[in-house]
Amino acid sequence: MTCWILSLLFILSISYSAVASGSRHMGADETKLEAFPMQSRTFEEEIVPQRYAANPDVNAFISDMVARYDFDTRALQKIFNQAVYSKTAAKFMLSTATSTLKSWQAYEAHFVETQHINAGVKFWQKNEAVLQRASEEFGIPPEVIVGIIGIETMYGQNMGNFRTLDTLTTLAFDYPETSNRAQRMALFRKNLEDFLLWTQSSGIEPITVLGSYSGAIGIPQFLPSSIIKYAVDYEGNHYIDLRNSIADAIGSVAKYLKQHGWENRRPIVWQIHKDDGSIGIAQAAENGRAEPCWPLQKLLRAGMLLNEDNVDIASEAQTPVAVIRLPTPKQPTKYMLGLRNFYVLTRYNHSFFYALAVYQLGEQVKAQMQALAVVTPQPARPTH
Repeated sequence: MTCWILSLLFILSISYSAVASGSRHMGADETKLEAFPMQSRTFEEEIVPQRYAANPDVNAFISDMVARYDFDTRALQKIFNQAVYSKTAAKFMLSTATSTLKSWQAYEAHFVETQHINAGVKFWQKNEAVLQRASEEFGIPPEVIVGIIGIETMYGQNMGNFRTLDTLTTLAFDYPETSNRAQRMALFRKNLEDFLLWTQSSGIEPITVLGSYSGAIGIPQFLPSSIIKYAVDYEGNHYIDLRNSIADAIGSVAKYLKQHGWENRRPIVWQIHKDDGSIGIAQAAENGRAEPCWPLQKLLRAGMLLNEDNVDIASEAQTPVAVIRLPTPKQPTKYMLGLRNFYVLTRYNHSFFYALAVYQLGEQVKAQMQALAVVTPQPARPTH
């Protein structure tokens, strides 16, 4: 839906929404599970062996890889003879498509809390030079990189113990029955293809690579396609290792965000007032999309009030924003405005909850770092 159509709908609905701000129809997408990143789940792998040996679909995939990339047929057959069906990966992919209420309050409490903040401070202190180098090179604030790595894997503590070959093969050829099954299988086939290309070029045995149940790998949880496009050797040893090199992980996250359009020295979100008028306007303008569409001026002229002290309304009048909706069952829904950089965070993970938690965790860690950096008064010099 284009912005001009949204503008028309907004104008038609605004007068009603401003007074009837307490009700809103719940769409189907709002009842889906707000998937936590991999590190928040622990479970055992369940497997069905030899499912992919002499499998017709796998054989066709092998023939395609041989034709396009000059792979050796027998080598690929040997690899897929070792691949096993991951019942757990299929089960958790299916669970993300089931209906369950989302809760921003629960999500925030899980990730933006003392353990994550303290671990983030230690991570920043230990890797301050690399974070600063990545910030200067790519224009990404250190706190944003720290927020992403903290939520993805608790700073490398929880990177997943699934064999990536198993999960990607399962999801490429045996994705569970969902409405978007064909689209998802195509996505995972592409990642399986890139996984084999990456492991071959890096001299890695595919069977040895471990990751999440969705095939994400290493400290920043990159899928293989992202490894090929965005991973960098930031340690300078001519080898990319996202599982063991914190420097490579930091540089790769920074490059990913820059390549997706991060705007240096620009805000991520703006807060709005909680008055009925502002909330009603937010409800009318919210469209479930993270990409900024509304000129700020349009929302303000309709009566929305910003809860920000340092925003120059005149210079920001045409700045596009998106309305972020943060529901919690049995609680008033929260709203705020997302700018371009919020949208960039949703390119890493499409969840609004995820992007806002990254921002908030990073800000909390930054505040702790600033508090620790306060210079302790030096003792007075003795007088003679």
